[in-house]
Amino acid sequence: MEPINEAMKRAMPVSFQERYEQLKREILEEPRIRSFLLANRSELTKESVNRSIPKLQEFLNQSATCCGAENSASCTNMMNGMIPELFIVRGTIDIRYRACKQRKLEDDRRDISNRIASMHMPKDVLRGRLKDLTLRPDRREILKKVGAFLKATQSGQIPTKGLYIYGNFGVGKSFVLGVIANELAYLGVQCVLVFVPEFIRELKAAIGDNTLQQKLDFVKKAPVLMLDDLGAETITAWTRDEILATILHYRMSEQLPTFITSNSNYDDLEDHLAYSNKGDQEKLKAARIMERIKAITEPIEMVGNNLR
Repeated sequence: MEPINEAMKRAMPVSFQERYEQLKREILEEPRIRSFLLANRSELTKESVNRSIPKLQEFLNQSATCCGAENSASCTNMMNGMIPELFIVRGTIDIRYRACKQRKLEDDRRDISNRIASMHMPKDVLRGRLKDLTLRPDRREILKKVGAFLKATQSGQIPTKGLYIYGNFGVGKSFVLGVIANELAYLGVQCVLVFVPEFIRELKAAIGDNTLQQKLDFVKKAPVLMLDDLGAETITAWTRDEILATILHYRMSEQLPTFITSNSNYDDLEDHLAYSNKGDQEKLKAARIMERIKAITEPIEMVGNNLR
């Protein structure tokens, strides 16, 4: 059977045939195409190259480098954020695509963001990086401890103890949690950040829709857990004994790193936990909670002016 290309050539007007041949020459003489054909000459025949002219032209019609768009959605290529490259499949030239520099950056950012699960935390808290802690002299001690934790994690040995960061309202404790979470995300470690007062309210509502255990398990089993503003919640026997005690006991038993922020130091938090909203005083149960907190955290005070 006669090849379809030959039949098409005979059916074409001479002027069209001439234009086609001229276009083919231009494509085959293009430096990138010539280089590719030379490198793969052992796998190609003249017929297979002729059959691949449309693919070669498709390749040349696109940018072979990142077009420099602000984001991949604005990319001018046929496939947004993707760069074409030629390859051989069953003796024929074809095109495949790889992510450009901008697309890779966006994908990396998305992957990093997916490693941080935030429950009721302000978005601005999650934007900090370690360098942001170097801007103030009164952050040196906490910067040192955070740096040591991250260095150990980077070496493959995640410490079992986190930090108990306490201090006055508005000094930046939550921001430090965001910094740690971001840095850990860049190291490939998943974190769960929880604003405790809102989380407690969510768990109370979860009793009615049978999702309480699911939400509790998600938090207590997090690779790295961060409890923000512990002590600001209204204490009930259920909050203390069924929620906080369960989470903290599990993390102590499994040696999972936990970070906590609070306006209260260890002693003040123990007093807070001892009294329920009904006025009951249960110092022994509060002491047991504190034993678990002390077992999984190292206390450090943050000082400074209210930044809010």
